[in-house]
Amino acid sequence: MNSPILQLLVLAGIAIFLIVRLKSVLGSRDGFEGPPATRPVDKTVERRSFEVIEGGPDLDIVDHVPEDSEAAEALAEMKRIEPDFSVTDFLQGARGAYEMILMSFERGTLDEVTPFLSPEVYEAFAQVVDAREQQGLKVDAEFIGVRDLALSDARFDPASRRAEIDVRCVAELVSVVRDANGEIVEGEPGRSKRQKDLWTYERVMGSGDPNWRLVATGE
Repeated sequence: MNSPILQLLVLAGIAIFLIVRLKSVLGSRDGFEGPPATRPVDKTVERRSFEVIEGGPDLDIVDHVPEDSEAAEALAEMKRIEPDFSVTDFLQGARGAYEMILMSFERGTLDEVTPFLSPEVYEAFAQVVDAREQQGLKVDAEFIGVRDLALSDARFDPASRRAEIDVRCVAELVSVVRDANGEIVEGEPGRSKRQKDLWTYERVMGSGDPNWRLVATGE
């Protein structure tokens, strides 16, 4: 075998070897194959950006009041005394309490809500109810619903552990006042009106009594 043919065979063998090695690394493509798949996103890296940083703001507080406000600090103190206290749950309870107390006042059935009223508020409500009865007035009321309810302010006294939370509420109800003869003196049947109130609830944190009491009313 002459030298040129031997050299050709050696070169051919080297070429075949290189082709096999390239296929094992790059794979093979046939026809109009799509581009190589991109590298999948590392799920652990993606999730890490959504993790809650320990020691961050308490969303149960800052969802309702500014983070650096005195109200936020007061709410945080309440939670330190009672770790299970939730501002969101409190506001849900305040929503139900508002309807219950307001309708008891309208209908003159304050005894149903006595545990939720301070003595001062109960006395003020009772005077209005008594005055209506003395004048022979009767109220027909229907609660339509709460249109807006929000925490307005909060205070906490560390010495007494007494907490106060102001809640602003806008509700809608139908209220018709009739005299002793059944004549309408205020309101219109079927026509609702807006009721706006700023109520203050109070409770001693850490006490055995779970009820928040209405201690002040305003607009």
